[in-house]
Amino acid sequence: MHASRITAPKGWELVRYEGGFSSSTPDEDDLTALAEAVREAGRGEGATVDRITPPISTPTRTGRRGHLRVLPDPGN
Repeated sequence: MHASRITAPKGWELVRYEGGFSSSTPDEDDLTALAEAVREAGRGEGATVDRITPPISTPTRTGRRGHLRVLPDPGN
């Protein structure tokens, strides 16, 4: 079984789901409804911007590396 043994980070709580997962795929009506919703949102009714917005700046890198590390298994 995948992930039969796992340790949670400090302060986290694990919840194990013992039930089964359905492999059902969305039917044609669901996909059509989703496509229509995307089209509606893309039409942009009432979503026009009357002012010029400045370009979004990207954050600068500090050179600091990530704080996550791989630790050896304490049982070994």
